[in-house]
Amino acid sequence: MSIARAQVPTTHAARYLQQLCKHWGHKFRVVFNAAEGHIDFGDGRACGLKATDAILDVRAIGADEALPQLQDIIERHIQRFAHREGELVFAWGPMEG
Repeated sequence: MSIARAQVPTTHAARYLQQLCKHWGHKFRVVFNAAEGHIDFGDGRACGLKATDAILDVRAIGADEALPQLQDIIERHIQRFAHREGELVFAWGPMEG
């Protein structure tokens, strides 16, 4: 199991967190509030989110071989929600600590 993390600069972090959680809430187990969210995709795959005034902290959790695809799916969905803001920057890296 691996965790990849991206800290995405945006002033709309809470909005995107809630949109993503609501979007997947009908299909997966989702728990969220305005500052934090967790989406359980099953099979050990999940997405964790934290929102601050300037950063959307995104964590993709899954098996090594599944992680790149999961990161892509999460990123594409958030980019769609952020289309008015322009392209968001996702610099994925391994979770530290």
